[in-house]
Amino acid sequence: MAEQTVTIKQTGSPIRRKSDQRATLQGLGLNRLGRESTLEDTPSVRGMIAKVAHMVQVIEK
Repeated sequence: MAEQTVTIKQTGSPIRRKSDQRATLQGLGLNRLGRESTLEDTPSVRGMIAKVAHMVQVIEK
């Protein structure tokens, strides 16, 4: 059985954002506009995505 993954793309800038939101982006492997990251689809990753939902986009493949 293949593990589920989720691909996210950074669409917003972390400038003028709280430090915890910047740290969340780094935890997701994002640090520059347009950068994409593929991670295992777990509840903790989904929570991180929800925290910075205004700066990322989930890419369906």
